[in-house]
Amino acid sequence: MAVADAKIPRSARDDRRRLIDLSGPALAAVVALLAVMIVLPMGWLVVYAFATKDGQATLGNFVTLFTDPSFVDPLLATLLLSVSVSGLCCLVAAPMGWLAARTDMPLARTVRTLVMASLVTPPFVGAVAWEMLAAPNSGLLNQLWRLVTGAPSDEALFDIYTMQGLIFAIACYTFPYVFILVANALDRMPGELEDASSMLGAGTWATARRITIPLALPTLLAGALVAFLQALNQFGSPAILAIPAGFHTLTTKIWSLFQFPPKPELAAATSLPLLLLTVALLRSQAAILGRRGYAVLGGKYGAPRPIRLGAWRWAAAAFALLVLAMPLFLPYAALINTAFSRISSQLLGPETFTLHNVVFTFWQLSSTLPALQNTFLLATATATLGGVLALLIAYIVARQAVVGHRILGFLATSPLAIPGIVLGVGLFLAYTRPPLTLYGTLWILLIAFITVELPQAYQQLGSAFHSVHPELEEASRMLGATRLRALKDITAPLLRSAAIATWCFIFVGVIRELSAAVILFTSETKVLSVLIFDLKESGDVGAIAVLSLTMVILTTVVIVIANRIGGAYEARVPTRVGA
Repeated sequence: MAVADAKIPRSARDDRRRLIDLSGPALAAVVALLAVMIVLPMGWLVVYAFATKDGQATLGNFVTLFTDPSFVDPLLATLLLSVSVSGLCCLVAAPMGWLAARTDMPLARTVRTLVMASLVTPPFVGAVAWEMLAAPNSGLLNQLWRLVTGAPSDEALFDIYTMQGLIFAIACYTFPYVFILVANALDRMPGELEDASSMLGAGTWATARRITIPLALPTLLAGALVAFLQALNQFGSPAILAIPAGFHTLTTKIWSLFQFPPKPELAAATSLPLLLLTVALLRSQAAILGRRGYAVLGGKYGAPRPIRLGAWRWAAAAFALLVLAMPLFLPYAALINTAFSRISSQLLGPETFTLHNVVFTFWQLSSTLPALQNTFLLATATATLGGVLALLIAYIVARQAVVGHRILGFLATSPLAIPGIVLGVGLFLAYTRPPLTLYGTLWILLIAFITVELPQAYQQLGSAFHSVHPELEEASRMLGATRLRALKDITAPLLRSAAIATWCFIFVGVIRELSAAVILFTSETKVLSVLIFDLKESGDVGAIAVLSLTMVILTTVVIVIANRIGGAYEARVPTRVGA
């Protein structure tokens, strides 16, 4: 300590001692900001749910919610949709995960990569693409079927504007979550258990029934809950497919209550059951995934042996690629066809190829450039401010810097339990009144996007903090640095790669976000996702296809950059820790 001080000039030491340590107030400000961001909108949501238009306390909103058919029908439709999507995802993802993880299926690694790639597509863009493919009259698949079979023009093989069509469209972009959980669980499963079963005379399928399936069942159940939640909180796909079909889900019903004349008290009352159900399901999922110890006791186990499929190898690969055609090959073919075809309902060819839709979208459609500017401004600001906020929260929790740091960690992850449409309602109610009247500005969208993306950013940076030993910061503080100075000069540079990757993921999340934005936007604050949604009303399918492809390309580029940065970060972590 004395030697270290001796190397520092006296004036510098005196200046250092005279510095006011702002770490405490800064960390307290982070706590207060986080509480306001989350507690304030949820508080107003509860207040409005139990109030009349005149501000009187009432339970009438909930009586309406559970007795009026215009509310009961969306509730029942949402439950039917969520249960069906969950069951369909498990039915498809479980065998696909088993084939990719435990068999000698060809192209298994390619299948896994394509499953991850399907997550790049925003679900509402996928719904738009399937509308182009399976609309009863203009759908490309229906036209192809009529051309091949000679069926009359009023007959259709597929009708995406049905409950079955909506279930299918949402499941296309939800089953990857279940696949990833199941495949990862099967990867971690010790091979010795199955080997022991085989040594005792059990066949392949008996071993799978008695060993593999019981061990994977909790993860599959957790995946079913994930799929249920995804369907429960979806807004974009139901708005694109269910409303034209003549029915509502809970999320689209909430959105409709903000059309003229607005009914915010009923929107708040409808949002609360959605919020409570989401919280309960997330708690159930955490409890299921937390029960891992009953299956495998500690120790190091060997990798499982791949099961040989024999003559069924290529049939299994064909099945996996056929499934992946639903979220990937067919939708992107439809988007490209529509974007570059003179007539969207005709197949793209030399005679029908045109760049008119591209020119119209970027040079003639007046709302495109403002929406792109708003999107990039909000994505950049959200990624920067949200990343800094997540970094500070992760630091406070990891280093236990303030009293009640566990509560702060809970608040940082709590937006996971708030559906985007519900958060939008809460923010609308909180910021359409003095002293902070933010509705109609980009500020309210910035708050919404930071809140939505905060849990993922906090979890990523919280994990990264474990790679940096606290002794490095303690040494800095022993030399007189404040907490903030130690974070800035010591910890933040070591987390640079993780922070950049987190920045990229937040940026991508903002580009894709629709549920909260659709409640909070005005004509001056449209973003790219809302513009695509709005163009549905005018029927500009060419512009919709061009903007959808633009969104997917931007998202893909940023994700590729983030993955490369994340890979470089993982490769450097051992060196940094050792140093």
